[in-house]
Amino acid sequence: MSSVLTFAREPHRRGMVRVDSWWGRAFLRAIEELAYDDNQLSGARTLARSGRIGGLVVEAGRFASGVEDERGLWTVIGTVPVLDGDSIAALGEVLGASAERAEALLVGELPLDVAEHAEEAGVELVPYGEELAVTCTCGHWHSVCGHALAVLHQLCWTVDRDASVLLHLRGAERRELLPRHREKAPETGSATPAGEATRDQVDDVEIALDAVLRARHMLEE
Repeated sequence: MSSVLTFAREPHRRGMVRVDSWWGRAFLRAIEELAYDDNQLSGARTLARSGRIGGLVVEAGRFASGVEDERGLWTVIGTVPVLDGDSIAALGEVLGASAERAEALLVGELPLDVAEHAEEAGVELVPYGEELAVTCTCGHWHSVCGHALAVLHQLCWTVDRDASVLLHLRGAERRELLPRHREKAPETGSATPAGEATRDQVDDVEIALDAVLRARHMLEE
């Protein structure tokens, strides 16, 4: 069973949040495909920057968080297809072919040539918009509400800071991809494994952890 990563609440931000990596920008484009218009997308970005998105929880194929607005507190649950065993093995071979690639992943980077070689082997690292399935307890009329888009933006920012989070979400953990390399956390934007959160982080991720448990129950029914 894969481990669960927990991330503290994003702080309030006055301006736009830059997404700098190629994989972060690709993930952002996938999110933008889900919005029904630019106004919804703009509102979701504002909510994502407001500091009202609870702690984010990520595991293989699933993510969840809580969102607070003027109407209440909502739970967003999302799923993403995981890579199969052959795809993970192929990705491991691509990463293991170069010490520089392995070292890059250990500090949260994903060289573009890794994606290019993985794609040649039939492995798509970044999910498409239609592969991002999200639900929210708000009961919005559209299949993807603003709360879900806001949580997806926080997930995008987290993935942008550390590419291993993207691979973890896709079911490929670093320890599985790089078994011969010593693990070390990125200097910034690192995740806290579930069970090792600080006291301040616990309140932020409590709702999201509960959402993951509910997501598991829903998916197993």
